[in-house]
Amino acid sequence: MVTVVDVRAVAMALPRTEEHLIHDRVKFRVGRIVYAALSRDETALGFGFPRDERPALIAAEPDRFFLERASDARYQWIDVWMSEISVAEMREFVTDAWRMVVPKGVAAAHLGG
Repeated sequence: MVTVVDVRAVAMALPRTEEHLIHDRVKFRVGRIVYAALSRDETALGFGFPRDERPALIAAEPDRFFLERASDARYQWIDVWMSEISVAEMREFVTDAWRMVVPKGVAAAHLGG
């Protein structure tokens, strides 16, 4: 199972990331844009995800992916149960979400492409 320590290790290794505790939730952001957040009970991970791809992913794997709040539907966001993903999957989700909020040059310099 993915833990908060796992998520923190991945997120804090990404340039420009800051960790904040907001309304009892651990959130990772670049500037003012949150790209990953943990639920209050630390059982779910929310992260930036392309809005147009979200319905298909939730429909394909509803036991893993969901929207915690209906109001999140307007954002490029999705949630996943941390018990249902591997550390490698979490690393990919968090890194891709981070890539959505940093300048392309920063992402290319860090990721080598």
